[in-house]
Amino acid sequence: MVPTFYYVLLSALLFCVGVTGVLIRRNALVVLMSVELMLNSANLALVAFAHARQDVTGQLLVFFVIVVAAAEVAVGLALLVTIFRTKQTTNIDDINVLKG
Repeated sequence: MVPTFYYVLLSALLFCVGVTGVLIRRNALVVLMSVELMLNSANLALVAFAHARQDVTGQLLVFFVIVVAAAEVAVGLALLVTIFRTKQTTNIDDINVLKG
């Protein structure tokens, strides 16, 4: 049996990779993937703690987080495709949609 600490450590490393991707990268698609990586790392920690406590509540919460993440991806990609059609770029620095 793998100790819970290893899952939490892996979750922390994945979260750090996701934060690094959000802060460093300028491509909107990569930023969305980094946000998904951060959500999945939080899910891994929730499942690890739920398994350690032998409780189903954490796994149910993970299910709802996955549903929200899927909706976020659908809306985010739709916005990204629309912005790409008008601006012809996915670079975050070049996209100033809210400026008049």
